[in-house]
Amino acid sequence: MQKFPPNNGGGSRQGYQTLGSPSEEFEQQPANNWKGVFSVSSYTQYFNVDTDVVINRLMSSLNPMTGDFFSKIDANPDLYGLVWISTTLVFVLASLGNCATYLMQKRTDSSASWNFDVSYVNMAAFSIYGYAIVVPLAFYFLLQYLGSNASLVRFWCMWGYSLFIFVLSSILRWIIILVAGTASSCFVTLNLRSYMESNDLTIVVIASFFLQLALAIFIKAWFFP
Repeated sequence: MQKFPPNNGGGSRQGYQTLGSPSEEFEQQPANNWKGVFSVSSYTQYFNVDTDVVINRLMSSLNPMTGDFFSKIDANPDLYGLVWISTTLVFVLASLGNCATYLMQKRTDSSASWNFDVSYVNMAAFSIYGYAIVVPLAFYFLLQYLGSNASLVRFWCMWGYSLFIFVLSSILRWIIILVAGTASSCFVTLNLRSYMESNDLTIVVIASFFLQLALAIFIKAWFFP
């Protein structure tokens, strides 16, 4: 780096004066820091997926018995499914929940006025987003504590796609909801078990199964009474 303007005074060296290199004046920023957590560019790689890849992963979530989902996403886990499926499920639950209350009210008293219940949106967003983010996060820290290797992004990816079946079944009643919940639970459980194949953590696998099943029962009981 050179200093401008040039120093042309007598007795001193003429021309541009070279300053110290930047490494002498500034400390180099560490490669890994918390700035990346708040940078949008840090997450773009997790949304770089083709439609064919997303469809393939959606189909895999509907076939829970294979237990090979982590091998399919190992090279490129995505958060697109988590965001898109969770948001779709929130709006489906809120709209169909209001539709159910409208039909029940019209059945009992057709002359009564009906108002859109925004609490369905709030509850759907709180429960679905909370579940999709907090539960994988909890399992990640639990497995780290138990000494098992875990990837938070892969957990978010897998749990996000596990919610897809609820989008398809949310308009149906108890039997289909329970079937969907069981299928979604098996999808999470079998993939989590294969991911931890070198560790005997049966209680963690069982907990993941019943948490997913509890979500199915909650969806039916709260949004479609």
